[in-house]
Amino acid sequence: MKDDLIARFSRPEPGAAVGEAPTRVRYGVLAFLAAMTFVLYLDRVCIGQAGPQIQKSLGIDDFWWGAVASAFSLSYVLFEIPTGRWGDRFGSRGVLTRIVVWWSLFTALTGAANGLAMLLVVRFLFGAGEAGALPNAARVLRVWFPDSTRARAQSVIATSMLLGGTIAPMASQAMINVLDWRGTFGVFGLVGVVWAIAFYAWFRDDPETHPAVNDAERTLIAEGRAEGGFRAHDAIPWRRVFRTPDVWLLGLAMFSMAAIYNLLMAWYPKYLQAARGASANQSSVLMSMVFAAGTAACLSGGWLSDWLTARTGSPRWGRTLQSVVGAALAAVGVAASLLVDSTTLSAVFVALACFGVQIQVPAWWACATQVSGRHVGALFGMMNMIGNLGGVFSPLFLGWFVDLMKSQGRTGRAQWDPGFAVYIGLALFGMVLWLLIDPRRTVESVEPAESA
Repeated sequence: MKDDLIARFSRPEPGAAVGEAPTRVRYGVLAFLAAMTFVLYLDRVCIGQAGPQIQKSLGIDDFWWGAVASAFSLSYVLFEIPTGRWGDRFGSRGVLTRIVVWWSLFTALTGAANGLAMLLVVRFLFGAGEAGALPNAARVLRVWFPDSTRARAQSVIATSMLLGGTIAPMASQAMINVLDWRGTFGVFGLVGVVWAIAFYAWFRDDPETHPAVNDAERTLIAEGRAEGGFRAHDAIPWRRVFRTPDVWLLGLAMFSMAAIYNLLMAWYPKYLQAARGASANQSSVLMSMVFAAGTAACLSGGWLSDWLTARTGSPRWGRTLQSVVGAALAAVGVAASLLVDSTTLSAVFVALACFGVQIQVPAWWACATQVSGRHVGALFGMMNMIGNLGGVFSPLFLGWFVDLMKSQGRTGRAQWDPGFAVYIGLALFGMVLWLLIDPRRTVESVEPAESA
């Protein structure tokens, strides 16, 4: 199997004589990362569709269901920097293998939960496992792809990630209809283990050491290689980091995106059923439509970011303009969804909002990678950590708000819609942040603070 994988991704590209064209091993790396993020979101999103059944089975109210969603996001935040740093120091091959095995185990254990306490612990540990996946994926791309094509590679990974999220609601509901929710999590947990075995056998941290990479591909990859090698053994320059404005701006921009996306992931299936009267099967289809719009945005967003950068000649607006527009679309989509009575049309507008959120993601990856420099694993993790605080507070806030409205005698849309309206302001906040972001202000370019 290992030899077949090496052979498949070592054929020279067409259009040149054999021995002169670069091999394609980097695309094999990209395929592995795309498969990983597909499974990551398959395992992450499936709990949203299963939520109403889990709440009923375990007797969990809306506030505590929000706490279950936030438990995942909290551990995801706490472990972003250390797991990203492990990749910088020791290489991503072993770190990513352990990450995927870990989260797959706790995906399966979600189906074994016998009450709220166990579910909170399991989802917290599940989040700890997933935390390092994206920082290490960003690090691998920085090592294996030149800067000129990196945003497109990042968009493939982000698209695959959202494709997993797109398929998850319908796949989950179909499996729940046959296996119930407990068996569904057990099946999903097996998928990541298969990926981890194949990845560890084939991948290498350094293109120089991969047996299928030829000299032409090494030269091509080196066009985007940072000075000083692949691993950041030296200390992170925290004084420079804290004085780099775009670290904080990008973190807060992700806060806005994560808050809106986690709202959809944790609550939208329940909203469709409780507020809009959709059946479980109908909500799974509409939820998949919403995530499909986000998938399309990620797929087009990376190419758009590279095209805008080349077309405008601006390394700033080429990376940020689409995100300004995307944040505006997110605000408009959420607002419009609250103004219509049709469940399907409302979901179409939410899909527009999801499109607006996710078209920002490839540009965010490109900007975060550029700003971070050679400490991309840890600093990407730091910015994503700041951003995912939005993922911590968002599900918890809405669960609390819905229970508050219920205590005041409100039902249906009157119980849910005012909480969704808060996210219009968050999207507009994100738009303002993107107008301020300039990825040319890297950590290395900032003058260090003078010693006291």
